[in-house]
Amino acid sequence: MNTKEILNLDIKSIWHPCTQMKDHEKLPIVPIKSGKGVYLYDFEGKSYIDCVSSWWVNLFGHSNDYINSKLKEQIDTLEHVILAGFTHQGIVELSTRLIGLTPKGLDKCFYADNGSSAVEVALKMSYHAHLLDGKKRFKFLSLSNSYHGETIGALSVGSVELYKKTYNPILIECITTPVPKNDEEVDFALTKLKEVLDQEGENISAFILEPLIQCAGGMHIYSSVYIKKAVQMCQERDIYVIFDEIAVGFGRSGSLFAYEQCDVVPDFLCLSKGITAGYMPLSVVMMRDQIYQKFYAPYEEQKAFLHSHSYTGNALACACANATLDIFENQNIIEKNKKLSEYIVSVMKNLNEFDFVANIRHKGMVFAFDLIGFLPDRRVGLEVFEAGLKLGILLRPLGNTIYFMPPYVIEHHHIDYIFDSLKTILKQIKY
Repeated sequence: MNTKEILNLDIKSIWHPCTQMKDHEKLPIVPIKSGKGVYLYDFEGKSYIDCVSSWWVNLFGHSNDYINSKLKEQIDTLEHVILAGFTHQGIVELSTRLIGLTPKGLDKCFYADNGSSAVEVALKMSYHAHLLDGKKRFKFLSLSNSYHGETIGALSVGSVELYKKTYNPILIECITTPVPKNDEEVDFALTKLKEVLDQEGENISAFILEPLIQCAGGMHIYSSVYIKKAVQMCQERDIYVIFDEIAVGFGRSGSLFAYEQCDVVPDFLCLSKGITAGYMPLSVVMMRDQIYQKFYAPYEEQKAFLHSHSYTGNALACACANATLDIFENQNIIEKNKKLSEYIVSVMKNLNEFDFVANIRHKGMVFAFDLIGFLPDRRVGLEVFEAGLKLGILLRPLGNTIYFMPPYVIEHHHIDYIFDSLKTILKQIKY
């Protein structure tokens, strides 16, 4: 098929995610034929630098030779097997490795196939664990400006109104406490948290948060000091803590996992996105062995956690995940990323010349800035997106927040081109 045929059939048959489809009356969908490294290629041969890692999942470039080889090996061996009552080598290796990479205590892995599903698992499991202890803790606590996914439970514990407000009547009850907007607000946020815990603590099953970076909430970066104290306050009250590292895990925050920078260990750790370097859907919830033991009982006691997904622990996905961990282990990725991040920051500073560019920020391999001073209904972020496509860079702004979350294989000349292109685009923007 050619580009025109693909576009016609696409519009007739596909409802794209997180999209107002009417926008595509003016802004054509981009059909992609292939990808290699940081580049995506359309059917006309035009290249696009993937500045957002295809929704934050691609770590080591498109069509990575090593991951390709491991996936091809697995295809010829085993594509999938039911994980209830069966197992396979790939998932055993992956689980053992993940446990070895995380703190003592996170000793069990429960698998799903996407980030929202991982959050659902952690929410259900935390509630159920309390129930097995004779406690009916039916509320959840989360931060303002948080996002945890689109399924009903995950949406309930998020607080970005853009995604949530339409569905409020069908969502489960959740309490929100303010996230500190900056370091000066840490004490205020902790005081507010204490007020919530004093009033509702005995009803709260778990506190869920995205450590260090609230990605869908406009790439808001906040204090590890707050996180450490907030976690301690909750755990002292027997409230489970869920770290949603679906977006920030696997090096994105600057360490392999964000909790490492917070000096605390959650009770549940949700991982997805980068776990397979963008190849296959997979997620995992890691939890403390003490939680697992609450469910471990004779069948007659009806304590089993009866939750499942058809593709749980898919062998192809596990092969990609193990290959991803191989690359982390063998190529010193975290240290390389520190140098790469420093270079990106040095180039990004040049955007300060624009008076409508504000709050330039970064954490690890996440970079963002805001476009301010425009009329509220002006979609200036979309203008940047459209102009970027013409110049061969794929940006997907969050409203008027422009962010940059590239694959870790990006090189200096790619970075230079991206920010030179951004300067060209920003010079064309008028109030």
